[in-house]
Amino acid sequence: MSAATDQSSAPYQLTEQEVARQFDTSVDTGLSTAEVHRRLAQAGPNTLQTQAPTPPWRRLLAQLQDPLVYLLLAASFIILVVWALEGRRGWPMDALVILAVVVLNALLGFVQETRSRRAAEALIRLTGVTSAVLRDGVPQRVPSTELVCGDLLLLSEGDSVGADARLIQASVLRVQEASLTGESEAVLKAPAPLLAATPLAERRNMVFKGTAVAQGSGQAVVTATGMATEIGAIAHLLNTTIEEATPLQKEVRQIGSMLGRAVVLICIAVIAAVLLVSNIRTLHDLVSVLLLGVSLAVAAVPEGLPAILSLVLAMGVQRMAGRKAIVKNLSSVEALGSASVICSDKTGTLTRSEMTIERAVTSSGSSRVGGVGYAPEGQLHHLDQAQAGEVLSHGPMHSEHIVLLSGGSLAGNADLRQAPDGNWVIQGDPTEAAFLVAERKLGVHERRQARFERIADIPFTSDRKMMSTLAIDHEHDGERVIIAKGAPDVLLAHCTRVRVGLEVRPLSDDVRAQALADVNTLSDAALRTLSVAYRPLAPDEHEQQGEALERDLIFVGTVGIIDPPRAEAAQAIREAHRAGIRVIMITGDHPRTAARIASDLGIVAPGATALTGADLDAMDDARLAEAVGRTSVYARVAPAHKLRIVKALQAQGHVVAMTGDGVNDAPALKLADIGVAMGITGTEVTKEAGQMILADDNFATIVAAVREGRNILDNIRKFLRYLLSSNMGEVLTVLLAVVGARVLGLIDASGDVVLPLLATQLLWINLITDSGPALAMGVDPSSDDVMARRPRNPSDRVIDARMWATVLQSGLALALATLVTLDLFLPGGLLEGTQDLTTARTAAFTVLVMGQFFNAFNARSDTDSAFQGLFNNSWLWAAVALGLALQIAVVELPWLNLAFGTAPLTLAQWGLCAAMGSAVLWVSELRKLGLRHRGIMSGPAHSTRA
Repeated sequence: MSAATDQSSAPYQLTEQEVARQFDTSVDTGLSTAEVHRRLAQAGPNTLQTQAPTPPWRRLLAQLQDPLVYLLLAASFIILVVWALEGRRGWPMDALVILAVVVLNALLGFVQETRSRRAAEALIRLTGVTSAVLRDGVPQRVPSTELVCGDLLLLSEGDSVGADARLIQASVLRVQEASLTGESEAVLKAPAPLLAATPLAERRNMVFKGTAVAQGSGQAVVTATGMATEIGAIAHLLNTTIEEATPLQKEVRQIGSMLGRAVVLICIAVIAAVLLVSNIRTLHDLVSVLLLGVSLAVAAVPEGLPAILSLVLAMGVQRMAGRKAIVKNLSSVEALGSASVICSDKTGTLTRSEMTIERAVTSSGSSRVGGVGYAPEGQLHHLDQAQAGEVLSHGPMHSEHIVLLSGGSLAGNADLRQAPDGNWVIQGDPTEAAFLVAERKLGVHERRQARFERIADIPFTSDRKMMSTLAIDHEHDGERVIIAKGAPDVLLAHCTRVRVGLEVRPLSDDVRAQALADVNTLSDAALRTLSVAYRPLAPDEHEQQGEALERDLIFVGTVGIIDPPRAEAAQAIREAHRAGIRVIMITGDHPRTAARIASDLGIVAPGATALTGADLDAMDDARLAEAVGRTSVYARVAPAHKLRIVKALQAQGHVVAMTGDGVNDAPALKLADIGVAMGITGTEVTKEAGQMILADDNFATIVAAVREGRNILDNIRKFLRYLLSSNMGEVLTVLLAVVGARVLGLIDASGDVVLPLLATQLLWINLITDSGPALAMGVDPSSDDVMARRPRNPSDRVIDARMWATVLQSGLALALATLVTLDLFLPGGLLEGTQDLTTARTAAFTVLVMGQFFNAFNARSDTDSAFQGLFNNSWLWAAVALGLALQIAVVELPWLNLAFGTAPLTLAQWGLCAAMGSAVLWVSELRKLGLRHRGIMSGPAHSTRA
């Protein structure tokens, strides 16, 4: 279906009933599931059209669109032409091998790109927006992409509107439409029809795809989906949007471009040097020299680096998703690795969001309630000195506690039950559920349920600060009673008597003062307080009298309630502090409660105070900047205060992660370097605004994501160190061999320079040593010190001066080991050998391959020994084993000897090649030992933050 109806019958001009008829739906039950499937098949998914996806064959051909590949193909063509001109003797092996390597490289790049795309698509599915609808008469939440015309949307605060829709019901519904109309204030909506043609911004009875519900609730019939929506009319702008590369990807591309230019210049120099000192007699000789230069450029430039980087980032993000941290874009991984401040909500993130009665006080004494959360596990223990620690099981205090906890349970609407998986869950208000849990711990819930029958309620209001329940007491001949629960000071004002054991006594001034003192004691312990009172009703009193019945009550006692900290949060905070990350609590709760929880978790020292929203309002920007530098607990704050705190921290150079769940938190989440939305309690708007979604609303998951972010950046440095140093070894091998040809004995009988490696051998090295080990390093386990380092400054380069020094050193060690091996095998030179050129070249070729495999283990750390955690990465061992098996095949199989110009090696020669290839490992081990001796830790140098 389409919204492109005639203006005279536009949905906003129709009545609610006419809209329902036009879209053939029911305002009472919505569409049926079968009808939804039919319409979805007919109209397609509710998505905006962007550029058509590139077909696989085009993406495969794109792997060949590189200047160096063009040169290789041109060289192959020339070889084929020369082969044809010289009479087609034998097979043009060089050309065939080059073409095979080019195809294999293209296939490898295509596979890597495809995996990266699939990983990104999986993340999009994980973070997809959902909408609440009524289908088959049942409210349900479905992906917004599955909405169809005629669906009945159920709108509530924080929802992202999934499609254009005509309102049929609205209750104080305000929608933020700035993204579509530019209107800065939320628009108040109403379902009344608009008779005249009305501009988009004034259609008060319509809601539009891509806007957000800021307040209230409503129901609406979907009138347009996909490109037929108002935002679809401007979707062509989306087709021109280019996905921005992350800073890391930009840096790597710049390095690849720089290396490409440098290597091309080196290759031109190598070709020129060979041409100058050699006697080129035939066209074939000239082509061989040119082919060597082109092959060296192809092998030396890490052209697959961007694809490997994207794939490693995508795999890291998928690992985060498996740990309940859903990162929506790759750039957030870099920000996570650099996070220096985490600003977290308290409720549900640092705490369990399971209100728990911790203390109970009645006339005869006080008790401590054991256990936390909704599981009714624990007992009540005396706190009074005479019986301290004893289980509360009998006596006057026990009787009072029965009335207190059962009365509080009865005066509420929550429900506590055990789920099939064994976990205890609640429905309703968490504070009311706390009474149900404590009552079960006392073991009297079944008696209360059998004894009382609720007949009426006097509801809670913010003005009254109390609620009451009227019930029939079946243990006292059907006597009716009223049970009240509320704020202690308010409830005491309605009381004239007090329960003491099984007796009821007058509420004297001294007893009233003691009850208030008990409340203050609980409040000082950062506990939320609620009191319970009751009285039997007289026969002439009836339910319709309502609030007038809340008089002459019998005061029972007071409970202290707390939302207990998550056990894992304290450990996560310690780990964050160890990593140099500051944790800040921002909550709307009472300052004393916030300070207590922050102290229990280790965010602040005991006795620390919190700044309130009112305090922040009284500060100018200069005073606020000073305050955020020393204050880590903020209470009674509004979303606007979060925005100011984030700005102040960022102005001091911090990379800030900020959590949020409400629709008003969206601006702060967008401003933060890492906006963290709650997956359970968060609204759809905050999930869209955030860069990361916590599927479990757990602070520990944020710290785990930071750890993973740091590990991903570490792994990227590992494979960059490996690729750059290995490719540097190939360039230096050829360059030094040409420059020092006479010293090394690389001169044939006619005085010409002998090439140390063939073009096909260089291409083979590039094929088997680049992608496999590099990808395996991308999933390397984290090092022990990953959370013992200061946060990375975003201005620090990933490839810094120390890494370049390592790259040059390792590359030089690889080159020297290869050239020494060549000299050992060849006659002449510094070391007299006895082997022919093909065998010597094969040995050098093998040393360079094996040296790169040794270098893979060496590159896993800049300072730690390669033997530390040697077997931690099974993928790396598999990549090396596969590469080594392929190298053995190239050396030992006759038909591959012909293709790659190799000769079989003896077992002793293989041993010599392995020993020479390991030289790069031992040289690096000595360098690392020196760095450790000087106290230099692993990872990049960390600059001090402003």
